[in-house]
Amino acid sequence: MKSRGRPNADTQPVMVRMPTELIEAIDAARRAEEDLPSRPELIRRIVGQWAEGRRQDQ
Repeated sequence: MKSRGRPNADTQPVMVRMPTELIEAIDAARRAEEDLPSRPELIRRIVGQWAEGRRQDQ
C-alpha cells in the first residue's frame, strides 16, 4: 500500500460529485477487490481500463 504524502509531480486533482447510487456501486466494487482499494484508487483503475480500451480500439 502506498504511504500518504506529496502526490506525484505529474498528476492533477479532479473533483467530481456523483449520485449516491454510483458511490454505493463503487463501494461494492471496492469490497470485491482483494486489496480493498480506496475510492480514488478504484476510480483510477476503472478510468485507466477505459482509457486502455479506447487506445486498443484506435
